[in-house]
Amino acid sequence: MARQQVLHLEPSNELRFRGPFTDVVTSNLKLSNPEGRKVLFKVKTTAPKRYCVRPNSGIIEPGASVTVAVMLQPFEYDPTERNKHKFMVQTLFAPDGPIESQEELWKEVTPENLMDSKLKCVFELPADNSHIASPSSGNKESEEKPLKPVKQVQLESSPPTKATSQDAELRKALEDKHKLEKDVQGLRDEISTLKENEVRLRKVAMSDTVKSTPTPAPVSSSSQAQTLNLPPVVYLIAAVVIGIIIGKLIL
Repeated sequence: MARQQVLHLEPSNELRFRGPFTDVVTSNLKLSNPEGRKVLFKVKTTAPKRYCVRPNSGIIEPGASVTVAVMLQPFEYDPTERNKHKFMVQTLFAPDGPIESQEELWKEVTPENLMDSKLKCVFELPADNSHIASPSSGNKESEEKPLKPVKQVQLESSPPTKATSQDAELRKALEDKHKLEKDVQGLRDEISTLKENEVRLRKVAMSDTVKSTPTPAPVSSSSQAQTLNLPPVVYLIAAVVIGIIIGKLIL
């Protein structure tokens, strides 16, 4: 059986949420520690998907207090619907010395060292159309129905916020991945273009080399004429020889 609560709760019995409920409605819960020891606290609810709690757990120093913001998420309000939402504040004395892990302390605590307080939720509309939907509108059986066990009445606000943060990081990582893939593809295209340009330049360079190879110049007629120009003595000797041959033929 849980011990009597050591913290002072303001309000002590119910959390009131004033509509309209088309936007987030916040109700503050003040936790004060009058003891001379540190106290660990944790806030739980029977409707974790409908509320966000900041902070939902922590340590309160001796003589200090903490204000917990309980935020009701927007919903379509139905005056005929019975409101069965409840909150529970669990506490335990912190051990002396530094605390390495609050979660380990909550796991290891025995039921006789736990303290808890329960609060019901009340929904109110503005004065011009006020209608209170609270657990009192239900029958006594619904009022006396206890909260679910701790293992079933689970996470309040941190897990959804953490999941949302992880989703945002995942989306950002995917966007970065797609951007890197585009950059890599662009680099591949540039490399392919550079290779094509390199092959084209090599072909052009080889063509220019073939064109620049010197070819033998043709022998002109003037050169041939120059090579046929002989000394006059040769012509004279040739004339004498021809004359002798002709003279012998005549004789």
